[in-house]
Amino acid sequence: MDSAIPQPTAPLSFSTLIRTASHEQHTEAETSTFMSDLLGGRLGVDAYARYTEQLWFVYRALEDAAEALRDDPVAGPFVRPELERVPELERDLAHLRGADWREHATALPATAAYAARVEECARTWPGGYVAHHYTRYLGDLSGGQIIRGRAEKTWGFARKGDGVRFYVFEGISNPAAFKRDYRELLDRIEVTVPDELERHRIVDECKRAFALNTALFRDLATEFPHAA
Repeated sequence: MDSAIPQPTAPLSFSTLIRTASHEQHTEAETSTFMSDLLGGRLGVDAYARYTEQLWFVYRALEDAAEALRDDPVAGPFVRPELERVPELERDLAHLRGADWREHATALPATAAYAARVEECARTWPGGYVAHHYTRYLGDLSGGQIIRGRAEKTWGFARKGDGVRFYVFEGISNPAAFKRDYRELLDRIEVTVPDELERHRIVDECKRAFALNTALFRDLATEFPHAA
């Protein structure tokens, strides 16, 4: 007779929890009509430039707040200069839109809402800021590389050159190791944020971040109706 006692299942690490809990929202964002058509080469470079412009508004919200959060026990460890994307976005936009691109840059309604939420979290809730930081930067280091490759092939940008510099992390020589370290930082949140309800709030904010990104893609699809 088998008398083996079932062993308790080990609890999920926070990095695993945040990834698995937001999987559905992540997939929805990745498979949006706009992004599918952009990656499929069915949209022109103007759609890519407009998307890049929208990212500029979001990353300004993320990075303008970074210095004030540098010493925060929850968000501070995630503030890493090698992740900064705003200078690269600005270089890409100068290449895509010309030197006067700032004079014509406008945020879509969904972009404005997205940036406003990032700013609110940065100002009032470091845990929420981490949720937005995670969804953006780890995505750039992973799926963002697919976008870079497709953009180079479709519109003839130089490999890792102007037009796709946003996706090139020159300060990160080993992306796989960096992502492992980043996930370890996420796991330490269980120490710096011992309240389980608060950790679940961070997971929910991660879901919200993906939803805000999906809304941005919907606005872009409306502006470029051949993606609808």
